[in-house]
Amino acid sequence: MHVAVGSLNPVKKAAVEQAFSSEYDELGSELIVEPVDVDSGVSEQPIGHTVTKTGAITRAKQAHVETTAGLGVGLEGGVARYGDDEQLYLIMWAAVTDGEQVGTATGPSMELPKSIAQQVTQGQELGPVMDATLGTTDIATAQGAAGVFTNGRVDRTDALATAVAGALGPFVCSLYE
Repeated sequence: MHVAVGSLNPVKKAAVEQAFSSEYDELGSELIVEPVDVDSGVSEQPIGHTVTKTGAITRAKQAHVETTAGLGVGLEGGVARYGDDEQLYLIMWAAVTDGEQVGTATGPSMELPKSIAQQVTQGQELGPVMDATLGTTDIATAQGAAGVFTNGRVDRTDALATAVAGALGPFVCSLYE
């Protein structure tokens, strides 16, 4: 199976490979995951579930359109609040499309430490804030904030793979028909 992922980020490619791997290993099919540089159509730091989900859907659709892949996958990380909770959370959305149908799902959501949340609320992007705080470079292509916040128990690849697996629902479960 040929799958396009709407990002050049190696962590997002690895997450798609992880989410698809067991199914295609069992079938004996070859899995090809093609990274595609596409625009999410949303800000560099998506805020809120709607904006973050929109970015994932846009990436999935663009990746599918720009390739010969059978499925396009989009992944978008953002921050959001839940209801009346004043705390800010790391969120991630995934979308999968075959050009007709779109499946969406979220990955794990994690509370941001107050010092990090304050900087993001003031308009800074989470990745650069994390890099400045930790003295790292481009943490989004490594363990990500998810890996830091869980002390390595769940890294960014695992978190995004969970979202992709959920977004595959309409393509792997007959209850969606």
